[in-house]
Amino acid sequence: MSVLDLIPAPVRPWAIALVLLSIAGAGAAGSWVIQDWRYGNALAEQARQSADVAKVAAEAMVGALVIEQDKRLALEGRLKENDERHYRKLSDAQKAQQRLSDRLATADLRLSVLIAADSAGGCQVPKATGAGRVDHATVRARLDPAHAQRIIAITDTGDRALIALQECQDYVNSLSR
Repeated sequence: MSVLDLIPAPVRPWAIALVLLSIAGAGAAGSWVIQDWRYGNALAEQARQSADVAKVAAEAMVGALVIEQDKRLALEGRLKENDERHYRKLSDAQKAQQRLSDRLATADLRLSVLIAADSAGGCQVPKATGAGRVDHATVRARLDPAHAQRIIAITDTGDRALIALQECQDYVNSLSR
């Protein structure tokens, strides 16, 4: 006697269908578990590769940031050096201007200008010079100290402008290198 003989005849087709469905269900469940395992491994491998790529990209970014930070620090150093040099030049020019201004104020130094020969009352250059003479007795007019101070102030402004221009040219040249 077989197992099928134990099942009543009207229920047999249903029992066979149930057994076949159970076998198919077990196969489907087994293949589902196997596919889950395979796809899980594939997804884990893909996640690991993505993490490796992200790690390499992050390391490259950190390297680039370090390079840029080094460049920034070098630029800050150059700018500080340029500022110090510029300040030194300006302070030297101001000190020189102040010394000149002080000498003018104390009458230690007087500014004068050459007067053209035709406006000097017809003063002509002598034909022969004496043994101890260096110049030909050029006629000079001394400037008023207030005018001399204004001239010095104007030249000081010009000196500052020239120093600033030189610093700008040095900066542009350093950038072009």
